[in-house]
Amino acid sequence: MHYALWIVQGLLALIFLFAGGIKLVLPLENLTGSIPLPGLFMRFIGVAEVLGAIGLILPGLLRIRPGLTPLAAAGLVIIMIGATVVTLGSGDIAMALIPLVLGLLSAFVAYGRWRLAPLWTGS
Repeated sequence: MHYALWIVQGLLALIFLFAGGIKLVLPLENLTGSIPLPGLFMRFIGVAEVLGAIGLILPGLLRIRPGLTPLAAAGLVIIMIGATVVTLGSGDIAMALIPLVLGLLSAFVAYGRWRLAPLWTGS
């Protein structure tokens, strides 16, 4: 289970680093073109995704505050719930599967690192 969680964490970190990075570097006009959300809110989501990706990897890798990993994953679950709702609201049901799956994988990491295979040995 430990290895499966690390693999999922790594894949999610890459995906969220890419998605959040895109939201941070694109001009606001391009960022809000198809999404009915304010540009600054999209920048905030980009920052949250990048920080969540870092939180999935660094605490366990550096063994500094590893309890932050399930919290980062839980935060990403909240973001993906919102992304799924916004995507469903735009009427694109097939595209809503992407944030839904990412949210479920993030929930797996949150639960797995909290209960099944925590990175810390206790305190």
